[in-house]
Amino acid sequence: MHFKESRRAAAMLVTVSSISMAAVSIGGASVATAQTADEETPPAAAQEAAADAGDRPIYLGPISVTATRNPIEAFEFPGMVTVIDREQIRARQPSTPDDILKWVPNVEFTGGPRRSGETPSIRGFSGPDVVVLIDDARQNFESGHDGRFFLDPSLLREAEVLRGSASSLYGSGGMGGVIAFRTVRAEDFLAADETVGVTVSGGYQSVNDERVGTVTAYGRPVRNLDLLASVTKRDSGSIELGDGSELDDTDDDIVAGLAKGGVTFADFHNIEASFQRFRNEAEEPNNAQGDGSDGLVEKDIRADTIRLAYSYSNPGDNLLDLDAVVYHTAFRTDELRLDDLGAGPRGELLKRDVDTLGFRLDNRSRLSLSDDVGVTFTYGAETYRDEQDGAAGAGEAGGVPDAETAFAGLFGQAEIRLAKPFGVVPGDLLIIPGLRYDHYKSSSDIADDNKDEALSPRIGVSYLPTEWSLLFVNYAEAFRAPTVNELYPSGVHFRMPIGPGVTNRFVANPDLDPQRTRTIEFGAGLDFADVAVAGDRFQIKASHFRTEGKDFIDLEVNQPSPFVECNPFVPGDCDGTTRSINVADAELWGNEVEASYESHRVRVGLGFSTLDGEDEETGEKLGVLTPPQLTVDAALKLPEFDSILGWRMIAADDFDKVNDPAEERDGYTVHDVYFAWAPSQGALEGLRVDLGIDNAFDKSYERVFTDAKEPGRNFKVLISYSLNW
Repeated sequence: MHFKESRRAAAMLVTVSSISMAAVSIGGASVATAQTADEETPPAAAQEAAADAGDRPIYLGPISVTATRNPIEAFEFPGMVTVIDREQIRARQPSTPDDILKWVPNVEFTGGPRRSGETPSIRGFSGPDVVVLIDDARQNFESGHDGRFFLDPSLLREAEVLRGSASSLYGSGGMGGVIAFRTVRAEDFLAADETVGVTVSGGYQSVNDERVGTVTAYGRPVRNLDLLASVTKRDSGSIELGDGSELDDTDDDIVAGLAKGGVTFADFHNIEASFQRFRNEAEEPNNAQGDGSDGLVEKDIRADTIRLAYSYSNPGDNLLDLDAVVYHTAFRTDELRLDDLGAGPRGELLKRDVDTLGFRLDNRSRLSLSDDVGVTFTYGAETYRDEQDGAAGAGEAGGVPDAETAFAGLFGQAEIRLAKPFGVVPGDLLIIPGLRYDHYKSSSDIADDNKDEALSPRIGVSYLPTEWSLLFVNYAEAFRAPTVNELYPSGVHFRMPIGPGVTNRFVANPDLDPQRTRTIEFGAGLDFADVAVAGDRFQIKASHFRTEGKDFIDLEVNQPSPFVECNPFVPGDCDGTTRSINVADAELWGNEVEASYESHRVRVGLGFSTLDGEDEETGEKLGVLTPPQLTVDAALKLPEFDSILGWRMIAADDFDKVNDPAEERDGYTVHDVYFAWAPSQGALEGLRVDLGIDNAFDKSYERVFTDAKEPGRNFKVLISYSLNW
């Protein structure tokens, strides 16, 4: 097949983001054999490209495995997907996933700076409207005032963010997109001639007096066997804010661990098993997203993921390229009330348990219809079951029903690549049609069952008229089933201490319809090599999207105003209700731009985004909207000193796309600086020192839909040492 074979075939399996730090100096001046997560030997096209380049570095675009569940160059995909590699993650010295993802256009974390309250949104969709995966295991925990998932960044090798409708592959929840994390493996630490090793690291950050230590052991004791075990301990306290105040009652005591083993047998078969645990014993308000200390609790947060995966990948077999995974995720949150300033008495124990048991199977079949036409079919099935249990003392927990939901889905997708379409059109064409069928059923003793089905079609087209240009368009439909917390809530939502007391209670609504959206997106890109110096790479890609939705699920709070609509001294006269309802049609729209330039001396990344949305009937703003934002990450490589020096910036405009003036936010500009040094030879080889200053000018600012201000100036240091044999 002639589809840009000389350059893009190499890019499919070789990417700078996947080169191990064990093989390449931090300054980026040396060239090593590149490896991806799934391939140990680059194809002939990649080897030829490396030979042609001589000793100079080769910078190729990142590869996405989330966008199509088949490796594809992110630039070619007819949509917007961002891949964040391990070196980028390490350079940011992240304490939470927010520290990794906040640079991605139209990705925002709300809920304030407490780690257990951080909630991601993509293109205005948040909570269950975003699919979150850790090593392909769904993270389906949902809580009104806690975070969406719990993960320590020390365990990560890569993160991907697919923005836009994703239900055609991922089913319910793929309205905003997918956040996919992949954890480290032994190959991330070992060079080709090494078999065993250990890495230890310790760090500190000043803004919350955080101390962190990690020990990771890994090895390939025999051929085709990979083992890894890692433990991280992280302690932190009150957070210093940009205005000089402190966000008190923010004490975290975290232990996170990962054990993983993989074996390859019969040449092309691989089995991998892993166990991941995150535990945080925190003292903070019950509402971790607030700015006060009322309702203080001792929290015991536990998140466990057990996973068993099988794959078969034989380069000589074009019909069978199989992946299967079975997993169990268990979230446990126990909260002991330390005062009576919340919605319950001191000493009350609140419990929420969420378990997900899932299985996914998919296969890829590749056909070459001619020298100019190739097709990859991706198809499979998925099923998972969520079960939630809640309690408050000896009774029920308000808004945390005992309920369960079962999902089952079938999906299929084709990637059709044509060189010189119809024999006369110049360039290359990529067409990706897909369709998924889902059925779900939710049940609880509180009310009737809720069940429905959905078809999620999509079609995307990328046209590359030249080696350096791209035009794309895609259309997709997505859905999100109502959650059990929306269908079956009961108990007390809140109380007002007026007269004998005013109580607002949850009301179940088992008749909710699923949310549904239609998205049209189009854009263009440029991709140049050898722009300023030999071997460099410049890419820019931009898109505009419009999403029309119906049956959006919203929370309706009916609360009479005391002394205006009711008499609070008459028991029950001012009581209110809270329930979930489907609202009228809505629309979200926005723009995204991503650009990058890299050479042996310089690396620059840029992102820009805008977002708006409203209820089409009332004109009210809708969704987790954000102001126009610009991000920059620029670094100077110093290979002579095995180091890199960088600067990052986030600039946000004033935000007034609100229904409540209290939600307006002033614009802000925040600057970070960072430095990394990793000697490549001599007595200090294996040492790495990372230094950084976040919010270097101590800017006081607030993000959208967040009560608390953001952290102030933060000095960071992380020192690690690897000893490999």
